[in-house]
Amino acid sequence: MADGDIHRAIEAVFRIERARLIAGLARITRDVDRAEELAQDALLAALTDWPRTGIPDTPGAWLMAAAKRRAIDAIRRSAMLTRKYAEIAHEREEADDSELARIEAAMDDDVGDELLALIFTACHPVLAPDARAALTLRLVGGLTVEEIARAFLSNPATIAQRIVRAKKGDRRRRPRLRSPARSDRDARLASVLEVVYLIFNEGYAATAGEDVIRPALCQEAQRLGRILAGLMQDEPEVFGLLALMEIQASRLAARVAPDGTPVMLPQQNRARWDRLLIRRGFQALARAEALGGADGPYALQAALAACHARAARSEDTDWQAIATLYDRLRDVMPSPVIDLNRAVAHSMAFGPEAGLRLSDALAESAALRNYAPLPAARGDFLFRAGRLAEARLEFETAAGLSRNAGERAFLLGRAAACG
Repeated sequence: MADGDIHRAIEAVFRIERARLIAGLARITRDVDRAEELAQDALLAALTDWPRTGIPDTPGAWLMAAAKRRAIDAIRRSAMLTRKYAEIAHEREEADDSELARIEAAMDDDVGDELLALIFTACHPVLAPDARAALTLRLVGGLTVEEIARAFLSNPATIAQRIVRAKKGDRRRRPRLRSPARSDRDARLASVLEVVYLIFNEGYAATAGEDVIRPALCQEAQRLGRILAGLMQDEPEVFGLLALMEIQASRLAARVAPDGTPVMLPQQNRARWDRLLIRRGFQALARAEALGGADGPYALQAALAACHARAARSEDTDWQAIATLYDRLRDVMPSPVIDLNRAVAHSMAFGPEAGLRLSDALAESAALRNYAPLPAARGDFLFRAGRLAEARLEFETAAGLSRNAGERAFLLGRAAACG
């Protein structure tokens, strides 16, 4: 294998193993920054050794062993220097010996579910949502600061500061990096799922910039969802979220036209939907329902996505079932955005006037005042009702509110089509 090929293979292995490696090292060192440094040291060791010896059968174990050796060497050097300073009391020396013994003992433990602890630490609800997302993508997703900055259309310095502030905030509160107790897990699971879905949504429907979608972000969120499903096999909402992401991601290849504008669901070429992702989504949804979570917010949204996935053609879509699901979702997850989506579903099931009636009640919502999808939806209702002049004004208003270039071009095209 050529040097370039083996280096790419090593980097691919490291990306797969990185989150679990950092999680295990953070438990040992009690310092996420130090854990990241040790993981990077292990990568450098692999880049030096593996081109000569080949990739080991258990690369993750090799990387962990290399990082542990460096951690022990660092602790021993620190203990030796401590003993050399006369001003350090004998008690401190004993403490250092005790710490070394603790770390060496921890080195022999299995990794366990430290990865779960790392995810819950990165998604701590006391952090701002953007800080949680950046920290999760850095620690668990393994994205570089530059990659995160590109994903969220920010600059690397801002993202780096956001991550540093999040880590410092964690140290001030002195959280313990450990697998959360059941009560803590239940309380913080919503925050974890919110962060993962935030990352997915930014990839599925970019809020700003030139691109309508950012598939790499969707893939990272799906990977995080699959990790969570593997670690928390009795949590229905984890499987509900995973089902939702898998089914929605199945449409990515059909969501953008050659000119970069979005393709709405009824016009998508369903032959381009990924049937493997749909099957995975159906399996995850079945698991969520089997665990008693059919009425969970994510499971209900996944059931909505499943209705579309089951329809071979747009005209086969069971809009009445979708409208009923939105009625149920509104009860368990009330929000203006859900109300708007419910209005769209009712317009398809019962006619555009039904959608207009429901959207009229949202016109005064402060949360939707500058929300482009509201006038875009109303424009569609009016267009289908034959009220073209009013529809054109709504589409133009929506285009003025959109910060995404592809979406804006699409909305202006719909306005032009009103004549």
